[in-house]
Amino acid sequence: MARYSLFGRRDTTRLTEASSVVVIGLGRFGSSLALELMRSGTDVLGIDGDEEIVQAHNGLLTHVVRADSTKEATLRELSVPDFTSVVVAIGGDIQANILTSSLLLKLGIGNIWAKAVSDPHGEILTQLGVHHVIYPEKDMGKRVAHLVRGAMQDYIEIGEDFALVKTTPPALLIGVRLGEAKVRAKHGVTVTAFHREGVGWSYTSLDTVILDGDVILIAGQSARVEAFSQLR
Repeated sequence: MARYSLFGRRDTTRLTEASSVVVIGLGRFGSSLALELMRSGTDVLGIDGDEEIVQAHNGLLTHVVRADSTKEATLRELSVPDFTSVVVAIGGDIQANILTSSLLLKLGIGNIWAKAVSDPHGEILTQLGVHHVIYPEKDMGKRVAHLVRGAMQDYIEIGEDFALVKTTPPALLIGVRLGEAKVRAKHGVTVTAFHREGVGWSYTSLDTVILDGDVILIAGQSARVEAFSQLR
């Protein structure tokens, strides 16, 4: 019989509907992810091997458990095989990360997200068959690098060489209809939305006139949106 400490609901089988997620590893990344899922209305079963971390999340997650995720019997007792989505957020112990991911695949979990701390680690997870391999530190480093170099307020890489950027509008857009500015034809980017103080975010149209003090959201190839955000 596997041994573990339970906090929250006493019956984890009640959490196994499609809208629930298991987060294994409640360090900085796992904790942030689990809490954001809770804020969005998703039930979360959190699992970590550290008693203090588990107690710190008691009352914050739907259910939190101190347990060893590298033990198949433990995962079965916690009804983990009945969940459709599991996130392996273990970062400090690569062996535990890989063993846990391997067990989840063995148990037939349909949607596994696993954190990788390096490219070789990510390659191993991919070779195992993990559905989604994520690199939180690497991705955040790339994102911050783009923000540091230019006037961008936020940068999100949507896919290979395509990004969404939040920035202040250059002078060429101020007081001009977007249809007349011809931003896409001249700069290869699209102004998709804008934010105005006291109004909030709105979609753009060809008749939209951007004002000084607005914030714009632009989409396009990474190099083009970065170059456009640096125009003043």
